[in-house]
Amino acid sequence: MARYLVSALLFVFSLAVHAVPSPDRWSYWDKVDKNNKAVVDHSTWQKFLDRYVKLSESTGMYMVEYGRVKKVDKEELNAYLESLSKQDPRKLNRREQLSYWINLYNALTVDLILDYYPVKSITKLGKGWFRMGPWKDELIEIAGQNISLHDIEHRIIRPIWNNPRIHYALNCASIGCPDLLPDAYQGRKIDNQLEAAARRFINQKKGVAFVSGRLVLSSIFDWYEDDFIDEDGVLKEVKSFAVGDLKRQLENYNGRISYRYNWKLNEYRP
Repeated sequence: MARYLVSALLFVFSLAVHAVPSPDRWSYWDKVDKNNKAVVDHSTWQKFLDRYVKLSESTGMYMVEYGRVKKVDKEELNAYLESLSKQDPRKLNRREQLSYWINLYNALTVDLILDYYPVKSITKLGKGWFRMGPWKDELIEIAGQNISLHDIEHRIIRPIWNNPRIHYALNCASIGCPDLLPDAYQGRKIDNQLEAAARRFINQKKGVAFVSGRLVLSSIFDWYEDDFIDEDGVLKEVKSFAVGDLKRQLENYNGRISYRYNWKLNEYRP
């Protein structure tokens, strides 16, 4: 009986972790100054990425060297987050806003992992008795509002920009995520950066692969299927960014699709 109870709890936990909420537009943030040419300074975040994001030769992924982060660099990361918290992104133009929110999400996630490191998976973190990840924990205050990772992704970025390519930019500190890339997002080139991130992820095996003849996609394409309109939208998306043999395989494929994801920490180990 106990074994069945444990299995049932694990099943419920799995559903909770993988359940993706629909976009819930937080109107407070739906403001913009189109004429504002101010540029947010992300140089401290860039400095961190330069030092600790490494390309793994064995996996071909960019991963984070959490175990080597020095105290002074962790303090500078905290200072960067504090500098973002003192700004009101509603006063920025749309491109600067988007780079602001993406960098904030990624930097908050890295900072959170460092606070609890060593940890095997971000799903082990979070408040409450049944921890299912830290996404709804309020981590920072901006313009008088307490903000969580959930808020940034599902209440701000997804509904306001309505651009599925943001899913290639947000990193949840897991191997299954699109890589935390070594370049901070910048408003002036955000479109090109999102395009490059999409192309990179879709041509990685964790994004799109054929396993024993069956098409296997990242669970991101399953969880956020509605963001891509429908399943045909997902296939159209991956085909548009695939190259070489992968593109040829996709063009000729009409079978079923499976999904997978790896929640293990995206830690670089030399």
